[in-house]
Amino acid sequence: MAYLSMGEAHRRITDYLSRFSDAVSSQDAAVLSPLLAVSSNSASLQSLADALNVFQDSNRLVGQLERSSQLAEILSPLLRCIQSYRLGRFADAYVVLEKAANAFLQEFRNWETPWAMEALYTLALEIRLLAEKADRELASSGKNPEKLQGAGSFLMRVFGALAGKGPKRAGALYVACQLFKVYFKLGTVHLCRSVIRSIETARIFDFEEFPVKDKVTYMYYTGRLEVYNENFLVADQKLTYALMHCSPRKEANKRMILKYLIPVKLSIGILPKQWLVEKYNLIEYGEVVNAIKKGDLRLLRQALREHEDRFLRSGVYLVLEKLELLVYQRLIKKIYVLQKQKDPSKAHQVKLEIIVKALKWLELDMDIDEVECIVAILIYKNLIKGYIAHKSKVVVLSKQDPFPKLNGKPIGS
Repeated sequence: MAYLSMGEAHRRITDYLSRFSDAVSSQDAAVLSPLLAVSSNSASLQSLADALNVFQDSNRLVGQLERSSQLAEILSPLLRCIQSYRLGRFADAYVVLEKAANAFLQEFRNWETPWAMEALYTLALEIRLLAEKADRELASSGKNPEKLQGAGSFLMRVFGALAGKGPKRAGALYVACQLFKVYFKLGTVHLCRSVIRSIETARIFDFEEFPVKDKVTYMYYTGRLEVYNENFLVADQKLTYALMHCSPRKEANKRMILKYLIPVKLSIGILPKQWLVEKYNLIEYGEVVNAIKKGDLRLLRQALREHEDRFLRSGVYLVLEKLELLVYQRLIKKIYVLQKQKDPSKAHQVKLEIIVKALKWLELDMDIDEVECIVAILIYKNLIKGYIAHKSKVVVLSKQDPFPKLNGKPIGS
């Protein structure tokens, strides 16, 4: 850092305080929001942090503001946060940012109009991002990483402030999405339920009144939640909404949505096009789709093994594992088609021994009893129409639609 005189430091701090105070007085959220963006690479905030390191009595300057009594509880901790953040002391920065944020929220409650909504959004984002940095810092030094949990509590208070009647409620969905990000990060996704109930069943909100980008984020997270709960039809609706309404310019976001939508579509029998998999660089799913098309159980298991860590992190491994039934169905269908070409009159009678041989060719050793058990499950799950002639060890397939399509129903429903 170049030499900074006491006078220049004084000027930078008073300039920041004046801009903050004027923005509040004139209700100018566009000016106020960047002043709260602690984690941004803003040159003005970096120069302010340098000034705070030189001029140690910023509280006195805060006290000289015209509206010092109203703004001091926001500005004093906010300045300490900016200073601590630039010094890399993220846990310290979080503690004082939470104080500033709570004071700001109190003022926001008192303001009659939602003029400061964008500034509140900035604080909601900053408190989450800083909490994540603080927890990484605490964990690396062997301390309890608890700040993100605290950020969740603060965001819930913000959500409560927005969840009433009036124009401020339009900001509730943005804050709900920040809460989802916290809960998913902490592994406490069950806490999403109370927020979802408020949005979807409390009749406080009209979903269509929210900004499109917030609706997309909301549908993405609630869709993921339905994947975890294996409510695939609802997950399909929500994730499809998110994909269809996502900005065409946000390819990274579309890829994130597809990471969950593709396994959901697979679970209801809809295979994605190869171009889609390639465009969004989701090659791991391409291998799964190829296994289903070929009826190749070995290929499916190989894909699951190869990409296990990625699928587990995404929470879709168990969803994909259940596709084994679909692969068995495809394998038996292939045998049926080959038999139909050779002798159409006997195509609907598939010997279990032939299925055993097909699996052996795929280097999968199963005896005839195991195969009979699998076929029985396929019949029970309505993936095959027919019955097993146990004595002759033959699957007798229905002559009408022996391999029913899922038609949007999840495997095994």
